[in-house]
Amino acid sequence: MKIEERTLFWAGFGQHRRLMGHEPRERPDLRNMVLKIRSEQLQIIQRHAEADYPAECCGILLGQVEGDSKEVSEVAPIPNLRHDPARAEELLPLDDPGHESERNRFLIDPREQLRVEKDARARTLTVLGYYHSHPDHPARPSGYDREHAWPWYSYVIVSVEQGRARDTRSWALHDDRAGFEPEPLELEESLSAARRQEG
Repeated sequence: MKIEERTLFWAGFGQHRRLMGHEPRERPDLRNMVLKIRSEQLQIIQRHAEADYPAECCGILLGQVEGDSKEVSEVAPIPNLRHDPARAEELLPLDDPGHESERNRFLIDPREQLRVEKDARARTLTVLGYYHSHPDHPARPSGYDREHAWPWYSYVIVSVEQGRARDTRSWALHDDRAGFEPEPLELEESLSAARRQEG
């Protein structure tokens, strides 16, 4: 697949998201947005990252937009399609297979994406963003991440060092795709703790 075809694949997928109503029509200023996530949801992400080490893990963040915050209510772990090289290469071939693999690349199967979105829609949830891990690398977006990201969505990255989840950060891509803006990641009280306080 050529660069132009690859761009068309991702641009077409982004167009599908807009038509299906998954991409917000009105985007608040990224500088004012906060990603709110509960501790148990963050633990799911970090455990997934550790379990898939030394490969990258990936998943989808579901929830609601409330004012200037994206509030995560569910985390949907997704298999990294790079574990199935033949299928992954059909969808999005690697630039340099000798240096790229599931250890430093992830790919979400569009069929899995649509399955999660359909289920989310049925429960009035929306896709807020995605997460993936960086095995033995910092929790900041790579050039490859920028090339395959969409503006507005939250991109949570977990740094996994020697099998242990360390730094976790959230990022959002600028509308002009020039780079990512750090997004505040606000850890909310766990459901169990909230219930204890109510009781």
